[in-house]
Amino acid sequence: QVQLVESGGGLVQPGGSLRLSCAASGSIFSVYFMGWYRQAPGKQRELVAILTGGGNSNYGSSVKGRFTISRNNTKNTVYLQMNSLKPEDTAVYYCNADLRGNAGRMNYWGQGTQVTVSS
Repeated sequence: QVQLVESGGGLVQPGGSLRLSCAASGSIFSVYFMGWYRQAPGKQRELVAILTGGGNSNYGSSVKGRFTISRNNTKNTVYLQMNSLKPEDTAVYYCNADLRGNAGRMNYWGQGTQVTVSS
């Protein structure tokens, strides 16, 4: 059973930084992509950043230049370094991954971690 476990959310002041982590556990044979989405109250879930197994990254337009996605392949873990945080970055951040495990290729979601940017 593959699981995604997120950590690193919290309360930060505008202009501050946070780093989120998402670790995939279980029998994993291939990682097609891992990334982050977010959902603010009353809004649709949106892409934050995604990293393919080949190392290509894609960012949502609102976070380009401020957020950086990276990974540790040996730990099947993806990180999101968030700098210059703004109040509008406040949301629940969800890890998403496309992985091949015992059940074949499937898409997985984490449970979400709250990020609040406020003074």
